[in-house]
Amino acid sequence: MIPFFRDLFDYHHQTNQRLADQLIEHEVRLTDRSIPLFSHMINAHQIWNARILDLVPLGVFQVHSLKDCKALDGENFDKSLQILDSFDLSQPCFYTNSKGQTFENSIRDILFHATNHMTHHRGQLISDLRQNGMTSIVTDYIFYKR
Repeated sequence: MIPFFRDLFDYHHQTNQRLADQLIEHEVRLTDRSIPLFSHMINAHQIWNARILDLVPLGVFQVHSLKDCKALDGENFDKSLQILDSFDLSQPCFYTNSKGQTFENSIRDILFHATNHMTHHRGQLISDLRQNGMTSIVTDYIFYKR
């Protein structure tokens, strides 16, 4: 599983970096939701990493500049690799969500959730770009693998 997750996080990191570059290049043409949505996607990844590593989380809807999002994505990638190198993926992680509810999930399930969450919101961002007449980067995993 560890090589699989390394590959997934590498894919997401490379794709997020390219998307950040595109968003920065076309910032004046973005919708009002694009930067908050990209920030949320980055924040959520950081929050899941922070729960596993017992670090201080960002706010789930905290808004960052696109340049800061790009830097935070790099930090998220590094922390995810640290998790893969340091934890048994079947190990349970006990955490409290943003509503104060306590849960337990395996680290494997949390990491997989984090990757799905990025895919979901990146798709929304790509849709926004296209609806505003912009050609988006290709974000499909299979293109990354080719």
